[in-house]
Amino acid sequence: MDSFSSNDRLSTETSMQPPRRRRRIIVAFTGATGSILGIKTLLALRRLNIETHLVISKWAEATIKYETDYTIPNIRALADHVYNINDMSAPIASGSFRVDGMVVVPCSVKTLASINSGICDDLISRAADVVLKERRKLVLAVRETPLSVIHLQNMLSVSQAGAIIFPPVPAFYVKPSSVDDLVDHSVGRMLDLFDLDTGDFDRWEGWKKPGR
Repeated sequence: MDSFSSNDRLSTETSMQPPRRRRRIIVAFTGATGSILGIKTLLALRRLNIETHLVISKWAEATIKYETDYTIPNIRALADHVYNINDMSAPIASGSFRVDGMVVVPCSVKTLASINSGICDDLISRAADVVLKERRKLVLAVRETPLSVIHLQNMLSVSQAGAIIFPPVPAFYVKPSSVDDLVDHSVGRMLDLFDLDTGDFDRWEGWKKPGR
């Protein structure tokens, strides 16, 4: 007669299962304008208890210093793990390292072209290439206007490979009172793609009647 009850078996099987890990997202900053989008993304992910793996390009560092009052050490401190853009031995450079996705925010058209071409000459383009080949979610917050045929072709091609193009287009139906409102809306909508709710913006609920 079996000496183990069904409850004993369930308890044993449960204890043998590996502990559930936190969700992991790679966040990459490039030199395009809009570095505050990347900073607000890191802040939101930290608040949501998402494990973040950060890569900042050389020109992203310059843009951050020019556009914001944040220091590079301050921004690095927001992430759980930080890598040098030239460190091709980093865990995120391998498909065997499990992540739930990657967001490049802001994403320059140079980085877009590198990802589309599969060049993998730095850690951002390599990590993006890995995310695509492993069929994980890649979101590119492309910042450029106007868009040339080359930009559009690169967007189409990388979309066909599985990436999501997310231009951070302002939404005026939220009646923003500040640039922060616009940034929070873009970041919130972008993280919606990972099924993460920042709670930092008002969602559309239809036309509101005057006086309400």
